Amino acid sequence: MAAETEFAIGARASCVDGPCGEIRRIIVDPATDTVTHLVIQPGHQRDAARLVPVHLVETTVGEIRLRCTLAEFDELDHAEERELVEGVEPAGRGGLLGDGLVYGSGGDAYAPVGAGRLIDIGPLPEHRRRTVIEDVVPLGEDQVGPGDRVHAVDGEIGRVRGFLVNPDDDQVTHVLLDEGHFWGRREIAIPVSAVTGFDAGVRLNITREQVGNLPPAD
Repeated sequence: MAAETEFAIGARASCVDGPCGEIRRIIVDPATDTVTHLVIQPGHQRDAARLVPVHLVETTVGEIRLRCTLAEFDELDHAEERELVEGVEPAGRGGLLGDGLVYGSGGDAYAPVGAGRLIDIGPLPEHRRRTVIEDVVPLGEDQVGPGDRVHAVDGEIGRVRGFLVNPDDDQVTHVLLDEGHFWGRREIAIPVSAVTGFDAGVRLNITREQVGNLPPAD
């Protein structure tokens, strides 16, 4: 078997004709424990992240390379969906003329109840449009991203940094814990046989003590 490939969140990626961004999320098929896509965010954060099929990915030491040009990368599916939605949010200072309310300096409204007393009814609502961004994840698959937690059977043990993957079949062999977990800066690679799922982080079937007893990653 070829040397395992490391897919690390935050790793830089390049197309054949130049840098294209960094890995923001990793998409996994939980039925087969295989990586199916990398989500790569272009260097300009205003540009949409792209959903990169793993067959376009190759690696060298410390680098992710894609088998496509920058122009072809731009044509890949977007990894986020943006939608404008209507919502009701607290208004700022001000209100409607003739509504019979008294306004404080922060925009809160007060209803007169007689004898000089006022009841604070809070800020008035107003309609606003806002942009909702949702991650695109293929049907039946899961994702891991920055800050996702790794959970042993008896509690959280740290955050996921990425995966070691068999380059022959894209199957995950190990989950990598981020540096700074409670075993210090020793990097730990958890065998995929200890993983029960990738839903809302990575979930294991072993204890925190058993994780701590694993050998350091190479």
